[in-house]
Amino acid sequence: MTRSTELTALQAQNAPAAAPIRRWGLIRLASPFLILALWQLGSALGLVPQSVLPAPSLILDAGLEVIENGQLVDALAVSGLRVVEGLVLGGVIGIALGTAVGLSKWIEATVDPPMQMVRALPHLGLIPLFIIWFGIGELPKVLLVALGVSFPLYLNTFSAIRQVDPKLFETAQVLGFSFWQRFRSIIVPSAAPQVLVGLRQSIAIAWLTLIVAEQINADKGIGFLIMNARDFLRIDIIIFGLIIYALLGIGTDALVRALENRAARYRG
Repeated sequence: MTRSTELTALQAQNAPAAAPIRRWGLIRLASPFLILALWQLGSALGLVPQSVLPAPSLILDAGLEVIENGQLVDALAVSGLRVVEGLVLGGVIGIALGTAVGLSKWIEATVDPPMQMVRALPHLGLIPLFIIWFGIGELPKVLLVALGVSFPLYLNTFSAIRQVDPKLFETAQVLGFSFWQRFRSIIVPSAAPQVLVGLRQSIAIAWLTLIVAEQINADKGIGFLIMNARDFLRIDIIIFGLIIYALLGIGTDALVRALENRAARYRG
């Protein structure tokens, strides 16, 4: 049997299995559009009250309105900066503490118990204290995001370092690797995939935290845009703002997922 004949036979065997996958993929892709079509139809027939849930077309018009007047661009810039600042601050703290605890039993015994106690607290419940301690400006919002994102990174970094194959350390010892060589060549590559999983969790928590934080004495940002729309009973702008939050969360998660796949490309 020639090479081309083998390839043709293999393609024929895989074709029946690929067809259901494509079909289910098309159904998954079409289902959101079907929901939107039913929603629009229900609004047109009066089955869905506009005062409760505006039609998708009205929400789209509201979105175009805030885009054209520049409010959305300004809000995105402010909210994005808050998330980035909180993510960087919380990420540095979480990864640094997770690394230290993962590398040292003594640090684990002294640092991990207080971290677990603080982790048990609902961080959104600390908003009143943050306002009293840090006022109502940008600082409490950024710190609240940082607190929320630090714990998934802390836990995943700690767990990833402890799960590194001990045989790799034995090999490094035989080769005479220094601590920094072991850290750079063994610990970082081995822990990176799980740390990126923690980053995905942290990003989701960051946007969730920001939704709440921006609705407390905020004068700019997507949360302020939503609260301002509430005062004017603009449900269409409120829903559009929530959609923006969701798209930002999905987009940033997809970005980290791509990095995660790249970091784990060496795995079979």
